[in-house]
Amino acid sequence: MAYTAQKPKIAYDTHELRNRIVGWGVDLDPKNRPAVPKEKFNANTGAHWDFPERQVERWPREKSPEHKFLTPVFGTACPPKGLSGAVRRYAYTFSEGRTAHWLLLLGADRLDVIESRLGALLRGRPDNPITETGVLSEFKRHGIRSRIGQHRADIKHQAVDLLLFAATYAAIGSAVYSLGRAVARGARTDR
Repeated sequence: MAYTAQKPKIAYDTHELRNRIVGWGVDLDPKNRPAVPKEKFNANTGAHWDFPERQVERWPREKSPEHKFLTPVFGTACPPKGLSGAVRRYAYTFSEGRTAHWLLLLGADRLDVIESRLGALLRGRPDNPITETGVLSEFKRHGIRSRIGQHRADIKHQAVDLLLFAATYAAIGSAVYSLGRAVARGARTDR
């Protein structure tokens, strides 16, 4: 079982393999192998527990269906929130081996970016894409010259980076514009 003091039996017994596979291990005398002392299980590890003490959950955590329970220690820095958190919780209903699990998690990350930018805009502290992306240094520090003719790998994805960056601002702008038009239409019909 995972997370216990017992080491699981990973490999077959050497004698069993020698009997089953003809010629197996003829050159592997255990006393000449450098890993042999490491492969001996020492029950006296100094651990004071049989199973580690569990970290306290402050909110329900995501757990893949493959696992019986959460790991004894887990991250708490970024709790799921909003629509992106709901998408993440739904993603963990799928197995980690399914593409839907990972695509939903990627989509939740994109949603989290949009939610964060909208939140910053509503708080009156919107992002400043010009200074935060360092685009001005492209002109001050020979950015374009360092890319042309240098066979750099990052050249290929620069257009995609720009599209992904601009797409969130375009989505927010479109939503604000649509909301403004709906409010204006509502004000005209109230007259």
